Amino acid sequence: MISSAIFFALCLFFIAVVTLLLQRRYLPLRSSPEYLLVSTFLGLFLSSSIIVLVPIDLASSSATDDGSRGVTLPQRVLLISWRISYWLCFVLTWAILPILLSYSDSGHRSPQKRLLQSLRENVRYHLTMLTVGGVGLVYFFITSGVHIYSIQALLVAISYCYALFLAISLMGHGLVAIPRGLFRAASVSGTLRELQRRAPRAYEKLVEATSNLEAVEGEVALVAERKTGTALEFQDWIEEIADMARVPLSAGSARRGGGAFAGGLLGQRSSVPQVITEQYLAALTRKLKLCIHRRARFLSEWENLVQAAADAQSVLDSKSSQRLTFIKHFTSPTLLENISVLNPYTRHIYHFHVVPYIHLLLGVLLSIASAMIVWTELVYSAFPKLAVIRYTVVHHPSSSTGKIGFAGQCISSLWIAYMCFAAYYTLSSVKVWGSYALVKRGTSASSACFYASYAARLTVPLAYNFVLFLPEEDIVQKSVFYNFLGKLIKLSTISEGFNDWFPVLVLIPVCASLFNLYSRVKNVCGFGDVEDDDEDDVFGGGGWREGRDLIERELQGVTTGRLMNYGSATTNPTTTRPSRYRDNPTEEEEDAAPPLDGGILGLGGFVHRIRNTFDTVEAPRWFKDATAAAEQNRPRWMRGDGAG
Repeated sequence: MISSAIFFALCLFFIAVVTLLLQRRYLPLRSSPEYLLVSTFLGLFLSSSIIVLVPIDLASSSATDDGSRGVTLPQRVLLISWRISYWLCFVLTWAILPILLSYSDSGHRSPQKRLLQSLRENVRYHLTMLTVGGVGLVYFFITSGVHIYSIQALLVAISYCYALFLAISLMGHGLVAIPRGLFRAASVSGTLRELQRRAPRAYEKLVEATSNLEAVEGEVALVAERKTGTALEFQDWIEEIADMARVPLSAGSARRGGGAFAGGLLGQRSSVPQVITEQYLAALTRKLKLCIHRRARFLSEWENLVQAAADAQSVLDSKSSQRLTFIKHFTSPTLLENISVLNPYTRHIYHFHVVPYIHLLLGVLLSIASAMIVWTELVYSAFPKLAVIRYTVVHHPSSSTGKIGFAGQCISSLWIAYMCFAAYYTLSSVKVWGSYALVKRGTSASSACFYASYAARLTVPLAYNFVLFLPEEDIVQKSVFYNFLGKLIKLSTISEGFNDWFPVLVLIPVCASLFNLYSRVKNVCGFGDVEDDDEDDVFGGGGWREGRDLIERELQGVTTGRLMNYGSATTNPTTTRPSRYRDNPTEEEEDAAPPLDGGILGLGGFVHRIRNTFDTVEAPRWFKDATAAAEQNRPRWMRGDGAG
């Protein structure tokens, strides 16, 4: 028991270190408030600890009086651990993190008013949920009797069913998307072409976000002009907003700030009310923070895309020279990147010959794992003996000293981790969550609370769903996890049936992702981008040729110089960088970058292609003859040939 306790403590310490590294990657630790760091740490740490706690519980429950296998803990310790992990996750998911999310989004300056607004929004949401849950409460009272245990079971069942619905939907998409991404990454040229195809859309999002931020900053500049007039009582607040927006505080300096900024001021003059109120300033502050984070998000996506394209092109170019050196175009190399055991030749061998086969091998293994998970979800309720995952975990079904050993515990941890990772991958990659996004060293407080809450919300149902794959009478019903959570879920017939049969619907997101039904539905509804492998897109989405040109110009430092230098740019992209593409454009190098005004609405590339179409089209013969006759009949002084 002592060795098992030490091992469990080391696992928790490792999880805590990984959680801190994740926070350091996505959050600015020095500027983030303590309440945000602590709440997100607990949400990630507690949800990740369940991945270790479930295998220990399974091995402990399968132990007998003759002995046990693997890492085991006493039943009392497991019960306390489950109570702490589950109820802390429950409170974080449904109370603390949602309140902090609304608190971070609030535009009020006073902490008390921000907290009141956050509480008001969450109370309104929970009242709606309680109204819907009132019907369920009546059903629980009829089926289980009137006692406090029924209310507890209702809360657990509603939370579990909602989280299971979300987890199965997200996991089904991720089980297909992850292996598919690995297979695509095995082809360096295919990866480069995909990045080029996505570049026009990413660039248009960056231009649009920059334009929206300029508009809001223009409105802030107009408000700053009146800080000593009608808005004298909000002078400190206006100065804070102006510092956040990085606009001049004086009207004279604002007018001298350049034509584009002055045009933004004139365009926003009508949106500023005559009387500046506290509610208006709160709404303006919230809108400004949203625009700043959106621009930081799309700038990070654009930089990552260009860097990935440059690295892929470097790998392709190293085929002839047998030497490979990566160049960081936007950030300085980290300490680990500076310490490299590979020289240019071995780096070429590794990235050009070894990495593609690693991606293929991982893609095959994860494809098999995904197929096994989907198959087990379909059959574990009706045909338990056909659930193949149970045979990978239970290695000693007839042993008198425990049916699950240390190897089975490790495999079960990998299964739960892969199921959770598939759900988290979909959560972070599918852009359907509004303004919430993970940005390296720039994630907003509301986005951090959002993802931490869903990490805590999805882990418990996925872990319990995995436990049901195993033999129920011999292992599951003896586990502390089942006695603590399973009895509450199976208290009513509806929740028990939902838990047994709903996972079968994992086929819907799996088939939708496998056959690319999402893109087809978007294209039918008019929301998808028209893409063609051979010709450039002519409806504003941009083809891979336009994306190649945009990436090339960015590497030369001429496309987004204004966009990158705007605000808090991390680098100076206007510095000329040597081009490393072999298919350098000839005519495009002489042309200037697409104008910002034409690209604000995502039409810059479209206007450029329409102009080229009219410039290169050949006029009919009758039009040429009529034009020549008209030219001959014009007076000599109107011909413009210098005569007369």
